[in-house]
Amino acid sequence: MDMKAFSLEGKIAWITGASYGIGFAIAEAYASAGATIVFNDINQDLVNKGLAAYEEKGIKAHGYVADVTNEDAVQALVKQIEEEVGVIDILVNNAGIIRRIPMIEMSAADFRKVIDVDLNAPFICAKAVIPSMIKKGHGKIINICSMMSELGRETVSAYAAAKGGLKMLTRNICSEYGEYNIQCNGIGPGYIATPQTAPLRERQPDGSRHPFDQFIIAKTPAARWGEATDLQGPAVFLASDASNFVNGHILYVDGGILAYIGKQP
Repeated sequence: MDMKAFSLEGKIAWITGASYGIGFAIAEAYASAGATIVFNDINQDLVNKGLAAYEEKGIKAHGYVADVTNEDAVQALVKQIEEEVGVIDILVNNAGIIRRIPMIEMSAADFRKVIDVDLNAPFICAKAVIPSMIKKGHGKIINICSMMSELGRETVSAYAAAKGGLKMLTRNICSEYGEYNIQCNGIGPGYIATPQTAPLRERQPDGSRHPFDQFIIAKTPAARWGEATDLQGPAVFLASDASNFVNGHILYVDGGILAYIGKQP
């Protein structure tokens, strides 16, 4: 096998919301594979922090301010990227939010906000890049889905609805545009160790694990939380020519949670 199939040399990758976290880790992997990195975030402060973080890693990234739920802003951003950097080869719909509120206590406005960011925005961004991908004759769209694309859980009704919808949007983009050599796939992260989840992994005063930490470890065959770096290999694969006949697939990077019923009490 020609390992050059995994190279992203000469490709332009746009990762939404990639100033930090999972999006940043994916962008870092793409840069290592040869891609030019473009990212956006909701405000200039986040973009500046992202640019500083990329510079610290020795990565020349192009950062832009844009609200991915605003179709006019996204269309204008894609036009600007094409003029200043080039035609986008790879789109990663990474930007997302969650509201942990019991369903009967959640307002319709909060529900709509989560759907807007986690489902409507990937539709808007994909719609903006597909025409140029068709003209260029290839393209990769990667949607950051979730285990909640398959499972429900208390307090995440809006998030689960959005991520379930994103799974089906992924499959439908594949169905509509696969003939144009555009592959649309998803990555479903498991529970990832990030600064936001750090309090859930802190040892208790008696030395025991936090109850939620215990729950995750017991439910994960790998017996650990994932790291953002665990997503890098799958993300590069799905962005590269090595996955040219993989389309409409959701790759769950979850340490085996979805395959596992859990330990017997």
